Amino acid sequence: MRAHDFIELEEKHGAHNYHPLPVVLAKGKGVFVWDVEGKKYFDFLSAYSAVNQGHCHPKIINAMMEQAQILTLTSRAFYNDKLGPYEKYITEYFGYDKILPMNTGAEGDETALKLCRKWAYLKKGIKENNAKIIVCENNFHGRTITVISMSTDPDSYGGFGPFTPGFVKIPYNDLKALKKALEDPDVAGFLVEPIQGEAGVFVPDEGYLSKAYKMCKDKNVLFIADEVQTGLARTGKLLACDHENVRPDILILGKALSGGVFPISAVLADDEIMLCIKPGEHGSTFGGNPLAAKIAVAALEVIKEEKLAENSAHLGEIFRNELRKINSPMIELVRGKGLLNAIVIKPTNGKEAWDVCLKMAGNGLLAKPTHGHIIRFAPPLVITEEQIYEAVEIIRKSILEFS
Repeated sequence: MRAHDFIELEEKHGAHNYHPLPVVLAKGKGVFVWDVEGKKYFDFLSAYSAVNQGHCHPKIINAMMEQAQILTLTSRAFYNDKLGPYEKYITEYFGYDKILPMNTGAEGDETALKLCRKWAYLKKGIKENNAKIIVCENNFHGRTITVISMSTDPDSYGGFGPFTPGFVKIPYNDLKALKKALEDPDVAGFLVEPIQGEAGVFVPDEGYLSKAYKMCKDKNVLFIADEVQTGLARTGKLLACDHENVRPDILILGKALSGGVFPISAVLADDEIMLCIKPGEHGSTFGGNPLAAKIAVAALEVIKEEKLAENSAHLGEIFRNELRKINSPMIELVRGKGLLNAIVIKPTNGKEAWDVCLKMAGNGLLAKPTHGHIIRFAPPLVITEEQIYEAVEIIRKSILEFS
């Protein structure tokens, strides 16, 4: 079977809820992937930052294989011998009292929302069913009904109503709007991405997060950080919030928490918040399973042992500087932090971001457009300086072919 055969199978038998580049991948190792015809590519999407540690990292794979032969799932009806050690490891790793383990990033966000509302009624004294949570325009926290209820993207929410109430939408990176929204005594939390990834790697002004955090504290409102995409060394720090020394009241993690080999997410908070949820009020059959616990510890160890945050910070500077040297009218703007970056593409001669991505794929580098005119670049954090320069040459060559 060749690439078009696999594509036809998906078109015929799968839901049409994605529009992938016409590349069929069959193998991955480190920063590279190979298609079914054997062509090699730089992976500059990293499964939306789930593969920060690189494809098939041997330490993570070994941990998974070892545990998979012993015990994979018990449900939370019983204790298992891997969950407790994982919970101790991750809470000490990030400095929180408790973790609530889940599977996907969207589940992590849903969990954080439930925690915030429960805390609002038990601790803050907001009247039942009146709690509000402030969210930002152009956010992306997943695709569940509740999450799309706070979206401002018609592609996410169009045709899926009625929606979950209780959200106040304000512009991102706008402290005045946040201050006004916080005047409402029924506000319980502020859910924010430290950098808006799906929106096109929109980096807020310096000081935005720290000032927003203080404003929340002044109003007894929980600061909830969705670090599913920006966390785990992607932006040059362990967490993107670390750039401004902000410790979220509720921290949401996912994606690279498994190194891309298994769905694992986590919500971290201190006892005052986490213990508001009692037995039977929230859970997941797979959340906290022994296989996930073993994998997550290995994935977190790799981040520290291989100094991936430091590598991301160093190579991110080089990458942005080199992109800015590309002399093309197609490039309107280069932005990002660490190894989470994007270029804003100006359509030229009828060619757009999609066409640039097709050209880059032809030249051996995979990336994906977002919102039609933005290309996100997020390679695995194990990439080397030599590979960064090689990748920049592919990007430069591809864009200049349109000039």
